[in-house]
Amino acid sequence: MSGPHAHRPCPNCAADKAERIEAYAPRDWDVVACADCGMVYLRNPPAYEALHEEFAWEKTYAEKAEQGGSTPVSGWGRTLRTKLGLIGRNRVEGKFLGWFGAGPVLDIGCGEAARVHAPMTPYGIELSSALWARADAAMQAQGGHCLHEAGATGVWNFDEGFFNGIIMHSYLEHEVDVMGVLKGAQRALKPGGKIYVRVPNYASVNRRVVGRKWCGFRHPDHVNYFTLSSLRDSAARAGLTLTLLNPWNLWFDDNIKVLLTKQPTQG
Repeated sequence: MSGPHAHRPCPNCAADKAERIEAYAPRDWDVVACADCGMVYLRNPPAYEALHEEFAWEKTYAEKAEQGGSTPVSGWGRTLRTKLGLIGRNRVEGKFLGWFGAGPVLDIGCGEAARVHAPMTPYGIELSSALWARADAAMQAQGGHCLHEAGATGVWNFDEGFFNGIIMHSYLEHEVDVMGVLKGAQRALKPGGKIYVRVPNYASVNRRVVGRKWCGFRHPDHVNYFTLSSLRDSAARAGLTLTLLNPWNLWFDDNIKVLLTKQPTQG
């Protein structure tokens, strides 16, 4: 297994000073809290090249599920089957058309399956070598395509204002360059366009109760640990406004679900 890599600054505010969180930091992986903005993140993430194969999410997710965690075994099984395309995310996918409308929609970290369907046109970005080819074939059949690249670089390959909507479902916690991908997504959106984001909720009661066995910890491919406050801060720095989708149970939910909007007056 690859060891730790070079330290990075805070993915939110770019400050260099941070304090290690010993309770959540395994020997090789440096989980820290930013001294300036409070963002919790992995300071020494693997290089993108390792995420192609060694730390591809489909491998580390299965390993975490086998080890157990704060989510019941039945929940892990269902979520893993969903990730592998064996069952659909009908509840959230059914809302995409209402949020985005007909036209091009980008799914960053899409895995192997196309979650976007007509009258939307699916586009994707997927880093995992094992999943990209299947996603690209599925999207090309519907008039789009999938890039085999990191999200923070791939999003800049699309024309400015091209997309009606962007999906970051269980993706942003993996992305080393948070501001790069958010700013690139803001640029690629049409004015008024929206981004659906789902990330683990570091502020959840569950994490506080079960500690390092919390289901949101998965070293080293989870490199960012957001609270609602830090996610809102990152969005604002990228020129996006945040609307919380699960306010009724946020503190007991292991995930934060939001829409980020590019305001019509922005260029």
